[in-house]
Amino acid sequence: MTIFSVHHATTYRYKRPVKPGQHQLLFRPRDSFDQRLLDCRLTIEPEPVAIRWIHDVFGNCVTLVDFAASTTVLTFDTSIRLEHTPEKSPDFLIEDYARSHPFAYHPEEQPDLLPYMRRHHGDDHAIDEWLARFVTIGASQPTGRLLMTLNEAIAEGFSYQRRTARGTQTPAETLALQQGTCRDFALLMIEAARSLGFAARFITGYVYVPARDGPVRLGGGSTHAWCQIYVPGSGWVEFDPTNGIVGNRDLIRVGVARTPQQAIPISGTYWGDADDELGLEVSVHVNTEA
Repeated sequence: MTIFSVHHATTYRYKRPVKPGQHQLLFRPRDSFDQRLLDCRLTIEPEPVAIRWIHDVFGNCVTLVDFAASTTVLTFDTSIRLEHTPEKSPDFLIEDYARSHPFAYHPEEQPDLLPYMRRHHGDDHAIDEWLARFVTIGASQPTGRLLMTLNEAIAEGFSYQRRTARGTQTPAETLALQQGTCRDFALLMIEAARSLGFAARFITGYVYVPARDGPVRLGGGSTHAWCQIYVPGSGWVEFDPTNGIVGNRDLIRVGVARTPQQAIPISGTYWGDADDELGLEVSVHVNTEA
């Protein structure tokens, strides 16, 4: 078991005073059998008039913040500590009927999985052409090997490029550029998995980047994104195509969603002119405790 501490600071700057509207934060990790929240702290400047917590449609813990004062600087500073139990190996158990792909999910699970199986870029034939390079569509093949091949194909075939601009590239854009951010790679794997009949969902959170030994992890210094794919017998299995990780090793789950747009770490509005916004600064530090 590992104790992680995460410090996440986001600062917005404006050239003249603006009045912030309601902001929504997604930073509190999801408690589960493999991670347990120990402490959570939130500091906001200027001081808000109201803070409340809700669970969204996916069960994520969301913070809603309202303001009354105008400001030229808006800062959100969060600190969390949690226990994290990494999986010892990337192996996962699979029900007999799903060990070979293609297969059909159990009829009792299909109604709940269907929203995660529907492609959101179904007219994007670039994904099918890309998959055909290393996957024989329709041919029987081991399910676990297929998913790991898909994860490795993205990790080894694309270049990571950090991008602060809002939004996520479409899978076609990522395939054409052969580069992207963690959220671009997560969406590409989600849509590729869905095209193969899997249920897949988007995950936002943090990745621990070892400061000394061990492999280098991409996506550190900011929030991180990866995906989960539903495997009968193992449930939602983590795949990080940015780093080629299978399982939860070094990954801290915060939010799950059907699309990247539904899992933005911080979002909100302000009353002012469009050119008042000077930009934002984001810093994320993930450390382990003895």
